[in-house]
Amino acid sequence: MREGEKEKTKVDMGCGESTASDGTGTTVQLKRKISLMNGVAIIVGSIIGSGIFVSPKGVLMEAGSVGLSIVVWCLCGLISLVGALCYAELGTTITKSGGDYAYILEAFGPLCAFLQLWVNLIIIRPTAQAIVALTFAYYMLQPVFPSCPPPEAAVRLLAALCISLLTFVNVVSVRASTRIQDVFTIAKLMALLIIIGTGIVMIGMGETEYLEMGMESTSSDVGKISLALYSGLFAYAGWNFLNFVTEEMVDPFRNLPRAIYISIPLVTAVYVLANVAYFTVISPHEMIASNAVAVTFGNKLFGVMAWIIPIFVALSTFGGVNSLLFTSGRLFFVGARQGHLPDLLAMISIRHLTPMPAMMFTGAMSILMLVSNNIFALINYLSFVQWLSVGTSVLGMVYLRFKKPDMPRPIKFPMVVPFTFLVVVVFLLVTPLFAAPHDTGMGVLITCSGIPVYVLGIVWKNKPRTFRNLQDKVTLLGQKVMNVVAEHS
Repeated sequence: MREGEKEKTKVDMGCGESTASDGTGTTVQLKRKISLMNGVAIIVGSIIGSGIFVSPKGVLMEAGSVGLSIVVWCLCGLISLVGALCYAELGTTITKSGGDYAYILEAFGPLCAFLQLWVNLIIIRPTAQAIVALTFAYYMLQPVFPSCPPPEAAVRLLAALCISLLTFVNVVSVRASTRIQDVFTIAKLMALLIIIGTGIVMIGMGETEYLEMGMESTSSDVGKISLALYSGLFAYAGWNFLNFVTEEMVDPFRNLPRAIYISIPLVTAVYVLANVAYFTVISPHEMIASNAVAVTFGNKLFGVMAWIIPIFVALSTFGGVNSLLFTSGRLFFVGARQGHLPDLLAMISIRHLTPMPAMMFTGAMSILMLVSNNIFALINYLSFVQWLSVGTSVLGMVYLRFKKPDMPRPIKFPMVVPFTFLVVVVFLLVTPLFAAPHDTGMGVLITCSGIPVYVLGIVWKNKPRTFRNLQDKVTLLGQKVMNVVAEHS
């Protein structure tokens, strides 16, 4: 067959307009498939996980009063919105998938970007996915074990099944994974609307005793207030996840900022109203004593139907796992495409039309994390690093304003916006240095452990021929087994 007659085939994965070849002359063209609604679902689905059903306890414990805890929830929403505005500019200026990794790479070079990728690769992403999957499994099994905690083995097995199933869906189809995200985002919003609606009814019946306590017992300790912000911001985590899939969005210059403008105010309103609803029937003392505030709320009001709240929490976390897996696969795909991870992870499936190796890798790492008994400690170690990563990205945005003033910027906010956010980030980074120096130190140590990996794996170009041959054989074997091809311009 002559060159001009070779068949061209489109692949439905969507990282920009690049192409890849399967070696037979077939051209694989990647398309954009994530709509505005999908984008809203990804942000809302990433943010609303287990946090709003559990975190109110942590916020109240540190804030000290009902009034200040609700103020903290509002402040956390405002902080997230300001940060999201910065990411709207970043995402439309640097139109690559990968989120923080892509922005840090553009502003500060490969070493800083690799370290950000490294901590996400070995700890942050697989650990977060494992924890949310464990939360899903726990609440899914709670109605089966109403009078005692579910067996640990059953929880871990169901969590592994959850990760495996969602990894399979993400490997098979982008469209299927985004539809799952849409459906489960609606489910978690319904759960919160049930709580909010019940709260409105209780307020109408005069149940405002605890809300009327206002600022009574408010903490004046700046350290405690900062810890209250940490607990609240944990529940808002995920507001920047859409930036990991910018290349797969339909018309990202319009839909990325629109998705942010819709999602963050929506989540903030839902979170604040849900907390108001909780305080219609749950006293501050009862909330602090509860390990799952939403379940306590359901037990007090819904009687025989109290099981509906654990099920809704399980649905919420199921959608959260899907969102984490979806964005993690794209992060590692982009890192490999840049040469910072093995070549195999930068390949896409010809048959399933997705970044199969990267998706399978992040799913496998998450399942491995389920074996560890210390994954919650690892998350504590990396909280500092996560905020450092976000702060570095926004600092890079300011730096690029001066270094590359002529870069096209479809969205450009006044400098007061990034500077305000950076002040908040500095506060969130400095406080743990005194409040939790061990956890902060461990986070920094784990990050720095990526430096020798970077030197040996990337800087060192003249590796022994034996090593290079082995690497090529492993890559070729992976290509044959998974039927994947490398992307090229």
